[in-house]
Amino acid sequence: MKLYSPPEWADYELIDTGSQEKLERFGKFILARPEPQAIWKKSLAQEEWDQLAHASFRKDAGKVKTASADNERGEWVLKHGMPQQWRISYRFGELQTVFRLGLTAFKHVGIFPEQSENWNYIYRNVRQLPVEQPRVLNLFAYTGGASLAARAAGADVTHVDSVKQVIHWSRENMEASGLSDIRWVVDDALKYMRREARRGKQYHGIILDPPAYGRGPDGEKWILEDGINELMELCRQLTVPNQSFLVLNLYSMGYSPLIAENMVRSFFPDIQGECGELFIPDRAGKRLPLGIFMRGQITV
Repeated sequence: MKLYSPPEWADYELIDTGSQEKLERFGKFILARPEPQAIWKKSLAQEEWDQLAHASFRKDAGKVKTASADNERGEWVLKHGMPQQWRISYRFGELQTVFRLGLTAFKHVGIFPEQSENWNYIYRNVRQLPVEQPRVLNLFAYTGGASLAARAAGADVTHVDSVKQVIHWSRENMEASGLSDIRWVVDDALKYMRREARRGKQYHGIILDPPAYGRGPDGEKWILEDGINELMELCRQLTVPNQSFLVLNLYSMGYSPLIAENMVRSFFPDIQGECGELFIPDRAGKRLPLGIFMRGQITV
């Protein structure tokens, strides 16, 4: 089990964390937003946060109860000159991508910076596969950071998400990154995988980033604990033996990396890989945990 922090990149910085908030720089704009896991004390005074932040997210006072605290609605309080949308770039070696960011009602901005560690892994593994154009499937794909990494490495990419607006956002990122020909699918992940299994389809890489709770385009309910075993069994059926890789990422608070490892190894006992936790350090050196993963090469 390992701890991984993404390499430093020019357009992102975690400035400070604490009091269940985080202060981040995306490009030239600084945002303050909730972070439930940052239960420690802030390193900077609140006055410094207020001075630095161009936009601050505030939860609705009469918030709607949802299955996940991550889905609490709220609103952004903006200083003069703060746009609703802007772009940032990510570069690591030969991998170069562009993301359009935006201020959403659920505190998200369209990117999870800690995932750049997995983007680098995906890019390297696609380049190393012994096939001319590997087929890669990205499930619960959001705005497509992993899809862009796989496509930039030369893969034939299928990007699946249940929200049509998010698919449009992903397409913007693809075009801004100078890429093309990603296959977009608006569907429930389990339904799509079942159909692919019936078709006998196989992939050289599968990327999964399932939420704790979610809804499909037709109201299908996703609960991680109820659906993950069937999803992993379908992954087993849809991977090319000896020529594929798998990346499983989980955000659920309280989950250990060992849970991800046990889950994957119960379906891929001979996978050659690693499990770990993703984190980003702030300026004071406090390490903010931001997800767990299991990833590796499937050898049989």
